[in-house]
Amino acid sequence: VQLVEFGGGLVQPGGSLRLSCVASGFTFSSYHMYWYRQAPGKERELVAAIFSGGGSTNYADSVKGRFTISRDNAKNTVYLQMNSLKPEDTAVYYCSTLVRLARSWGQGTQVTVSS
Repeated sequence: VQLVEFGGGLVQPGGSLRLSCVASGFTFSSYHMYWYRQAPGKERELVAAIFSGGGSTNYADSVKGRFTISRDNAKNTVYLQMNSLKPEDTAVYYCSTLVRLARSWGQGTQVTVSS
C-alpha cells in the first residue's frame, strides 16, 4: 500500500486549498479512505472519511460545512477540498486507509493558515 499526498501550502484565513492523495498497491475502490491531521503538540485527529463506493461521508464537527471529501476510483485518488480555512486548521494532513487490518499512512502534507 502506498499513499502520496499533494496540495498543501500556505494560505490566508478564509482561503481554500485542495489536497489530493494518490493510492496504489491495493484495490482502491473497495476500501474506505480517510483524511487525518496533526497540529503541533496535539494528537492526530480524524478530519473526514469516505466509504467504499463513494456514497457516504463523515466529518469532524470542526470542519463540517467547510471541508468536502471525495474520491475518483478511476484515478485511485481521494481529495479534500478545504474552504473558509482558519488558523486552527494549520496542521500536517495525512491520507490513510485500512487494508487487511493494517493501517497505512501517507507522508503527510503541511497546511498553514496564516496572514
